[in-house]
Amino acid sequence: MKPTDDLTTGPMSGHFRTLAIPAAFGMLFATLYNVVDVYWAGRLSTDAQAGLAIGYQAFFVLMAIAFGLSSALSALVSNAKGSGNSDETQQFAAQGIAYGIIATLLAMVIGMITGPMLIRLVSEPDAYRDAALGYFNVLIFALPGFFLAYGGNGILQAHGDSRSMQRAMMVAFLVNIGLNPLLMFGVPGVWGGMGFNGIALSTIISQTGVMVFILTRIFKLDMMQGVTRDAFRPVMDIFRQITAQLIPASAAMMVMFISGFVVQFALKEFGGAAVAAYGVALRIEQILLLPVLGMTGALLPIAGQNFGAQEHDRVRAALKFCWTTGFIMTAIAAPILLFGGSFAMSLFSDDPEVIRIGTSYLRVDAFLFPIYMMLFSINSLLQALKKPIWTLWISIYRQGFGVAFFIWVFIAVLDFDVWGVWLGIATAVTSGWVLALIVAKSVADKTMNGLLTARA
Repeated sequence: MKPTDDLTTGPMSGHFRTLAIPAAFGMLFATLYNVVDVYWAGRLSTDAQAGLAIGYQAFFVLMAIAFGLSSALSALVSNAKGSGNSDETQQFAAQGIAYGIIATLLAMVIGMITGPMLIRLVSEPDAYRDAALGYFNVLIFALPGFFLAYGGNGILQAHGDSRSMQRAMMVAFLVNIGLNPLLMFGVPGVWGGMGFNGIALSTIISQTGVMVFILTRIFKLDMMQGVTRDAFRPVMDIFRQITAQLIPASAAMMVMFISGFVVQFALKEFGGAAVAAYGVALRIEQILLLPVLGMTGALLPIAGQNFGAQEHDRVRAALKFCWTTGFIMTAIAAPILLFGGSFAMSLFSDDPEVIRIGTSYLRVDAFLFPIYMMLFSINSLLQALKKPIWTLWISIYRQGFGVAFFIWVFIAVLDFDVWGVWLGIATAVTSGWVLALIVAKSVADKTMNGLLTARA
């Protein structure tokens, strides 16, 4: 089947199944990919795991642009496709690829300057800081693969194709399983390996393969047949439209990643074990969030195509289906975090302190899962309605101000231990959810005459 599905007709359950399941599996393999990295870093030391957590966080501040590009192209291309304008659909796709190439080069330069500064800010002069710096300085060359793969995936999702990224990440995961130990430890008697930095080189190789596959799939789309080289020359008006969609989404993601640094800054006073525990616990959290992320991510192209076609009732139906299914998913995941967190942590570390601290985070996290689901779906809806600026303001409050402020209250004022960090995160997330609901209702009332039901 060619990935040219029309999302403006047919049952919502079918569209969500077609988009969400492959997307969730794609993210599953992306997360398992990272889990493999955490596992092999743990075979070296707790310092290596802590270095991986911090170095990866610095890298993902830059990756905020790639996530924003994916959301921007998914929204713009799906709106154009929903309106039936094939020329505009092709133009946004071609210009999006060109935009991604330029953005990648700029991000690499910025990363080489700012990345080491961020790592030094949130770490103490120790072995785990050295590990983080070495890892980051190699990993930055994976940015082209990530940027063009994620941006290209936004184009594919706008056409109802989330299978391509799933297949690409599945292969990348399998490649990473073999490359990690090979590049870290080498071949006995032939090559001694790169040590910890081999994990970063493995990422560069496998993610470049993902990029090549995704771009190949884009050029097989019907709307890309007959595309000329001139279509990729930057057009300032199109670049401005992409930027208008990208900046709020990227800035919101960047605020989220910087929020991670705020958490790590707070955790560093509790030692390297706390930093490592947070990094491992995040991977476990990501695995259980995958069905939710697949579902809420599918909402963007479905709502985007229907909003472009002026099918507002179908936009509301998509949101209702997303929330109903999302609540069922979170009800299944929460008990696993509450009662299975310690076992899950023990799979990645044999350090009792790392296991204890990580388990405490996962127990708090269990109560936040339904709130995360609604927050993610509101972000997708606002992108589809071409009002992404609100995702930025919500993120600035929740992750920019809220996390730092409430962690400070629980630790500096109320004198909590590491639990103060987790409770600070929980308070910021919950209050941000309330704000997001208010914003979503206001925007929906103005753009499509109501959020869950049409106003009389």
